[in-house]
Amino acid sequence: MTDHSQNALGIVAGLLEARTGQKLTSDRLWRVGTALSGVLRQNELETLEDLAQRLGKPNQGALAQKVVEALLNNETYFFRDRAMFDQLSNTVLPMLAKRREATKRLSIWSVGCSTGQEAYSVAMLFAELPARWRGWTIEILGTDVARSVVEAAREGNFSQFQIQRGLGVAQMVSFFEESRTGWRAKENLRKMVRFETHNLLDTPPEPGRFDLVLCRNVLLYFDRATRERAFVRLSTALSPDGLLMLGAGETTVGQTDVLVPETSGSGFHRLAIGAPSAGVRTAFGSRQPHGDVGVTGTR
Repeated sequence: MTDHSQNALGIVAGLLEARTGQKLTSDRLWRVGTALSGVLRQNELETLEDLAQRLGKPNQGALAQKVVEALLNNETYFFRDRAMFDQLSNTVLPMLAKRREATKRLSIWSVGCSTGQEAYSVAMLFAELPARWRGWTIEILGTDVARSVVEAAREGNFSQFQIQRGLGVAQMVSFFEESRTGWRAKENLRKMVRFETHNLLDTPPEPGRFDLVLCRNVLLYFDRATRERAFVRLSTALSPDGLLMLGAGETTVGQTDVLVPETSGSGFHRLAIGAPSAGVRTAFGSRQPHGDVGVTGTR
């Protein structure tokens, strides 16, 4: 690799880290050329060096955003790590339901939601049990730093390949309908989830409100210092007795002082004793739900 190529790669890597906190580690460098090929083609650029030079010019915010989004790993599928979703359905949600029996309201945040499969998977857990959740207000928020995948998640359109990853035939037929390009989430499922653009390293969208936060396979791309910052942000998003769900290869042990493993479920974590909380849940009690997200009559 020439010095010019290394310099260009450094510019692109620096842009990704500045915008998202993610580092382009050595094991990810090989895919940079492939990931950015579409951006180069769309902007009539031939090399990474040409791209870096263009980024150095004024008013290149839109191009910079396209570069960042192209470099992000948007790998996701429905009910990813099925055992975790079984645990969520059989143990964690019933436990949270007991804690919220008085208000009959649950708020859930899917961080790094990509094209929405995780958030829609959570929504299906509630929609499959309409009698159990009748009368409850279920708020599900999905966020991602990439605007393009957030827009795709809102639309709820999935290719045949995407729809077959993690979904059984019964779920596919119950919650999706064939469209011109593949399959689209039915309106009642789409109404259960809202999607927004948000950077995990920024202040949480609703501090102290969330009963459950899913942040899976996101922290893997951060260095230790950035991961510690992310854990602080996640901790301030949780209600005082809320739970954080991490990916199979992630943990809070030895990574942070504000969160600890939850003994009742593997992969789930809670605020450490004495950890600062962003607020008391009742402070948000008068807020209206965002759209028609109740699960009554979803099937």
